[in-house]
Amino acid sequence: METSIVGVGVSISDRFRTVAEEKSVRIQNLAPRAQRLDVKVTHRAYHNGSREEETVELTVTGKGPVVRAEATDADKFTALDLAVDKLAEQLRRAKDKRVDARNHPRGARFDKAHGDLEGIDVQPASIDTLRAVATGEVPIVAEDGEEDYTPVVIRTKNFDAEWMTVEEAVDRMELVGHDFFLFIDARSDHPSVVYRRKGWDYGVISLTAVAPPVEEELAS
Repeated sequence: METSIVGVGVSISDRFRTVAEEKSVRIQNLAPRAQRLDVKVTHRAYHNGSREEETVELTVTGKGPVVRAEATDADKFTALDLAVDKLAEQLRRAKDKRVDARNHPRGARFDKAHGDLEGIDVQPASIDTLRAVATGEVPIVAEDGEEDYTPVVIRTKNFDAEWMTVEEAVDRMELVGHDFFLFIDARSDHPSVVYRRKGWDYGVISLTAVAPPVEEELAS
């Protein structure tokens, strides 16, 4: 497995490269089909000088979905250890799901009469959640110590649309370690997002594209 290590705002020492390459062996053992491991170290220094942080992002690519994990700590070696532990847990969980799927075939079923999803612990978003998203009333909570926080978009990413089932989207969300995952529902062709709720429950929001009514031209 090829390993790439880059630093943003920080230089990568030979010692860190050696440690990262040693830990990549653990990842390869858990993901033998992986072809590449990208390690990105980002240094952040806060404007008031109160603290500095090192964020380590790990991305595994190969045959199959991309798997990501990241961790932040004042020491980049500690952040690397935490990120590797997270990535290893996600890979183990994915392996367990594949074994379970072979032994117990599963599939989500949509009950049109009641609007329920059966065969998977995903619930449609509530009316209040949909209304909050549509009107922009979702509260933005600042992290502890972030007194100067402002809701500014600092990073934008574009991805190719992927058609998959809700169940597959949940699995992909777990692999990348995010709290939500965007996809196109293969059953309805609607843009949708699955998101993590309390515990191990999940929710799903779908957009139904409806063309606006065409207004008749006023008679002159």
